[in-house]
Amino acid sequence: MDTIKAISVIDGRYSKITKDLREIFSEYGLIKHRVYVEIEWLKFILKDLKLVKVDKSILKNLDKIKHDFNEFHAKEIKKIEKKINHDVKAVEYFIKDKLRKIHCENLIEWVHFACTSDDINNISHALMLKKGKQIIENVLKEFVNEIEAKAFKYKSVPMMSRTHGQPATPTTVGKEFVNFAWRICHEIKIIKQASIQAKINGTTGNYNAHFFVFPDIEWIKASKKFLSINLGLEPIFFTTQINPNLSLSYILHSMIRSAATIIDFNRDMWGYISLDYFKQHLKESETGSSIMPHKINPIDFENSEGNMGIAISMMEHFSVKLAKSRFQRDLSDSTVLKSIGTIFGYYLIGIKNSIKGLKKITLNQKVILKDIQDNPELLAEPFQTAMRVFGEKNPYERLKKLTRGKKIEKKELEMFVNELNEIPFEFKEKMKALKVEEYTGLAEKLVEVYFSQIP
Repeated sequence: MDTIKAISVIDGRYSKITKDLREIFSEYGLIKHRVYVEIEWLKFILKDLKLVKVDKSILKNLDKIKHDFNEFHAKEIKKIEKKINHDVKAVEYFIKDKLRKIHCENLIEWVHFACTSDDINNISHALMLKKGKQIIENVLKEFVNEIEAKAFKYKSVPMMSRTHGQPATPTTVGKEFVNFAWRICHEIKIIKQASIQAKINGTTGNYNAHFFVFPDIEWIKASKKFLSINLGLEPIFFTTQINPNLSLSYILHSMIRSAATIIDFNRDMWGYISLDYFKQHLKESETGSSIMPHKINPIDFENSEGNMGIAISMMEHFSVKLAKSRFQRDLSDSTVLKSIGTIFGYYLIGIKNSIKGLKKITLNQKVILKDIQDNPELLAEPFQTAMRVFGEKNPYERLKKLTRGKKIEKKELEMFVNELNEIPFEFKEKMKALKVEEYTGLAEKLVEVYFSQIP
């Protein structure tokens, strides 16, 4: 009943798909990351900057606070927040209370030292994004693996292309799969290489409070060390109170392109299934239609298309919205950032359903071959190209008259070839012997080139 009453399908209908996101992007996940950042910053002050002398047992106790953090502690923080109406300050008070209980009163006012709320928040979101990025990389790789398996299996199978939905130059099934694999691999590379940026430079980004009380500390270098060495993030120094979220926008734009590619793939698969090029695996217990018993609908690809559309619209808003703030700070970004998990949720639902659909299809080679053989007019392209090479007059126009908008037989093309004057006899025989299913150019070779480039 918990999931059936959920307002969002992410936590309801599709909760099994999105379960790996809960520890990262839920409110609990955000609070847990805030605690982690506050503790790490306090440890940095004590251990690296040595602003307070403590023994190693104190550092172990601080680690215990973050390692032992659970849902009960998150609820404690929410109770504090309800009273004071500030989410980050509630985390600060929670940690201070923990320090009192382990008799570390001398450290209490070093918690949240020289920090503005967004110092803690932006680092928390950066760490969350780093984990989410890894999930996206993994699921995109899974998608590519499924496509590559089909590409390799069907690399030599000829298929009639369709441009504008109309019969066009033949290709191979494997080559069409490779086209999508290559596009997704490009985005995986971008996402993998993308750095995650964060800042910890105070209220308006100038280390004002830091420098006022400890002018001898090189705070720019110190913050760089904390962010890069301790947390594995890329430091940014030129900010207002908030992180300008360039790295987030960069990753989201790559995710937008990959989502658009997956929608493109879904639509093609939907079309090929409707043409009976692919059969969907039959599961006896399933119902395809509430009124038409014969149907097996391509629902996984349709589901993916719909959810990826939602993800794209949100990613477009986030990537633009979060790059803007009035003067040095306004809070309109804060409420948007709290929904970052929703993006990853819809994206994950979209790609998982496309993978599911891909696993349920089998090539209907008989139909594909018949379709390509039923369209000999496709050979008008190579024939008019040959006519150009050998100096025949008006090659395009003559073949247009013979084939445009018509269904012709192979014998009509052969008769046309016989009447050509400039083409040598040997090449005429080559033209007449050409079968539509053999006219696939270097499609198979391109598949081999793709696989040869995989590390």
